[in-house]
Amino acid sequence: MHILSCCCLYSVLLLLITAGIGGEANKRNVLLIIADDAGFESEVYNNTAIQTPHLNALAKRSLIFRNAFTSVSSCSPSRSTILSGLPQHQNGMYGLHQDVHHFNSFDGVRSLPFLLSQSDIRTGIIGKKHVGPETVYPFDFARTEENDSVLQVGRNITKIKLLVRQFLQAKDDRPFFLYVAFHDPHRCGHSQPQYGAFCEKFGNGESGMGLIPDWKPQHYTPEQVQVPYFIPDTPAARADLAAQYTTVSRLDQGIGLVLKELQDSGFGNDTLVIYSSDNGIPFPNGRTNLYWSGTAEPLLVSSPEHPQRWGQVSQSYVSLLDITPTILDWFSIPYPSYSILGKDKPVHLTGKTLLPALDSEQPWSTVYGSQGHHEVTMYYPMRAMHEGSYRLVHNMNFKMPFPIDQDFYVSPTFQDLLNRTQSGRPTHWFKNLQQYYYRERWELYDVSADPSELRNLAFDPAHRHTLEYMKTQLVKWQWETNDPWVCAPDGVLETKLSPQCRPLFNGLQ
Repeated sequence: MHILSCCCLYSVLLLLITAGIGGEANKRNVLLIIADDAGFESEVYNNTAIQTPHLNALAKRSLIFRNAFTSVSSCSPSRSTILSGLPQHQNGMYGLHQDVHHFNSFDGVRSLPFLLSQSDIRTGIIGKKHVGPETVYPFDFARTEENDSVLQVGRNITKIKLLVRQFLQAKDDRPFFLYVAFHDPHRCGHSQPQYGAFCEKFGNGESGMGLIPDWKPQHYTPEQVQVPYFIPDTPAARADLAAQYTTVSRLDQGIGLVLKELQDSGFGNDTLVIYSSDNGIPFPNGRTNLYWSGTAEPLLVSSPEHPQRWGQVSQSYVSLLDITPTILDWFSIPYPSYSILGKDKPVHLTGKTLLPALDSEQPWSTVYGSQGHHEVTMYYPMRAMHEGSYRLVHNMNFKMPFPIDQDFYVSPTFQDLLNRTQSGRPTHWFKNLQQYYYRERWELYDVSADPSELRNLAFDPAHRHTLEYMKTQLVKWQWETNDPWVCAPDGVLETKLSPQCRPLFNGLQ
């Protein structure tokens, strides 16, 4: 009896251990960190002019993606795609959410936080939310611009640290999804110019600037910065970049504080950490463009369960549309079958889970892009596809000049570019404003031979097959994602007729 009892007790204990009962061995969590208008200003991506020790440390425990792209180069639309897995034209967030712009996702969208809450995952957001409505993007814990100052919850890294601590130390045993959305390194010359072009003075301890106790500002001279190929190499642009670098240092130190809170709270070994940004940097040819310079993003994915690829670099093509399916896969939550705007338009994710890439390199080579607005006045619909070495951009509103947003317009870099253009002085830019404003309807680039995307091959007979193939694939994706612009600009979508695209005979080619 004694031996039998011991054997029974051992069996019960073994079952308890393997089932994870009474412990946290099988609990999985997610920490998603999104920067605001950040690019490759990091040592992780070979920028040796700037110091980012905390991103470096995260990269050593991450798979580093070299070919990650946003599907839309605008803040609210991009955040809606991150939190829904659906492109902006499918989820309804066509432009910015705040103030007069007032864009919202469709009421029927089932977002990531909604689906996680349905599966008893605790959700939290700290920082810049910038999406709506609340019913579509609900969070259990929320400290955002909707109930606090965006400067405080998005740039004050000491406050962000304490809010993360509050969330992590809550007496709640459920798995969690925490979304930390920094406002750095977004420009603030349009909204809070007293703090500098990039709010690089906010919290630095100088008179009237306030003090962020945990921030040790790093300052850079214009001579130290690395000027990307798509930014004019002028004193004004270099000074602008130097200010951006200082704000990036605050972002980097804030990420370090957040990761330390995660570790100190005991969740470091069971939490998937994802770091990226929402869109391109706010410089000429960057944010609001679907070129490489407007859509390429940093992406680090750190899984405690996949140490075999820590510190490695992936060349696989991935999209921010992949974040929702990745997180759902991490929690083993299936995507539901439903429709947003009618039973004849079922919704499914066109993104993919990134978890297989954490085991081995994947043959992914295609990403898509979709842009409608930024600000409400900036209507310039574009669709794009990047496959292998080729990028195709469809500019539907190509007869109109490309629009410029407010905070970029007042930036030192753009004002200097305008002044140089008006006075006839050298701009030291790889384009001129006429080329930037007025674009061909179709743009096709071989980025392996032309990384600056200057030689449009759309009218080159030698690339006709590539152009037609990519057009076909792009339109196929548009149909698959219920794109209302699928027939534009030379047709009208009539869903009850066949074919559904009805010609306008408007002479556009």
